[in-house]
Amino acid sequence: MATRARNPKVLAIVLAGGEGKRLMPLTADRAKPAVPYGGIYRLIDFALSNIVNSGYLKVVVLTQYKSHSLDRHISKTWRMSTMLGNYITPVPAQQRVGKRWYLGSADAIFQSLNLVHDELPDITVVVGADHVYRMDFRQMVEQHIDTGASATVAAIRQPIELADQFGVIDIHPDDPRRIRAFLEKPKDPVGLPDSPDEVLASMGNYVFDTRALVDSVTRDSAGEDTQHDMGGDIIPDFVERGEAGVYDFKNNDVPGSTDRDRDYWRDVGLLDAYYDAHMDLISVFPVFNLYNYDWPIYSDYGSLPPAKFVHGWHGRIGHAVNSSVSPGTVVSGATIENSVLSPNCYIHSWSSVSDSVLLDNVEIGRHAVVRRAIIDKNVVIPEGARIGMDPEEDRARGLTVTESGLVVIGKGQKVTA
Repeated sequence: MATRARNPKVLAIVLAGGEGKRLMPLTADRAKPAVPYGGIYRLIDFALSNIVNSGYLKVVVLTQYKSHSLDRHISKTWRMSTMLGNYITPVPAQQRVGKRWYLGSADAIFQSLNLVHDELPDITVVVGADHVYRMDFRQMVEQHIDTGASATVAAIRQPIELADQFGVIDIHPDDPRRIRAFLEKPKDPVGLPDSPDEVLASMGNYVFDTRALVDSVTRDSAGEDTQHDMGGDIIPDFVERGEAGVYDFKNNDVPGSTDRDRDYWRDVGLLDAYYDAHMDLISVFPVFNLYNYDWPIYSDYGSLPPAKFVHGWHGRIGHAVNSSVSPGTVVSGATIENSVLSPNCYIHSWSSVSDSVLLDNVEIGRHAVVRRAIIDKNVVIPEGARIGMDPEEDRARGLTVTESGLVVIGKGQKVTA
């Protein structure tokens, strides 16, 4: 039974050990939560910003796969005041219960229960580290306490035809805040009572009574028929015992949200989804609005000068339209359209970049053309090169090309003209 305290003691656990194979080559040198996004951010900044904005200031981040850049980013960026005992700390796999790494997200928590025992929270909030969204977790915790559930799952409404792509929550007909069944990628889903064309899909964010969470992951650790996964094993365990509730994300009221970006949530686990999430940022009225100062997304991009646009004659005009250009970037007589440019990029004269995402320190040579591409850090596009114009030519260069034709260039990858 959930604590009835109105001000429970809360510990937040961020699951950041994901390998992110489907985002290769962007994850060849970094963990998925450390992948840059939106110019100046990392994916993990969204989860951490939501937690901090919710007023929860004791946070552990469980890391494992290629975690150096992620650990460094957290250590440099997310420094809390220690006077009141607040902290955000990365915790690598420690092999505390045996000579093994994490076997799954539930095993990650089980192997890190010393952190829970040290803090002794009433409530434990568990979130993923690689989704783009805004959410006030206080409102979810309040519902969790009100319903008396032992576990509460955050869920977002999705079109019923996409149900076979998600873990779908079947709600109890007598109480829409209780879970009757948890269905993994169902082929014949039933729509919601108030919206027959929609289903509730799990967002990978959870609220637990701490004692119930400890008991569940401990029992799971001893099981044989388990993947040690939070969504696949722990939540179904609570559902079977009738102790699971669901929190409908549409009820979450984040300060400063617009009608257009309210309830925005995107899983960026695929290259095309990662690209599409960037395109959501740059319209006049963005699908996801980074300019919400009532609920800021925090990060740190260093001591960089403002972006600069130079040259303005004889057709050599440096300009950008429908684009986001980060500090330290120089657009020198080039044209930028519908693109996101990260810090310290240099775009040389008479080149053209459109419908693309450039990460830090990318250089585009003179007269080069870049179309519908993601270019990771420290890549130099040579003078006159054409990227995204001919898929077969791009593949022959050794570049990644998705089924939709999106070109992806890995970190520091050499590109020929």
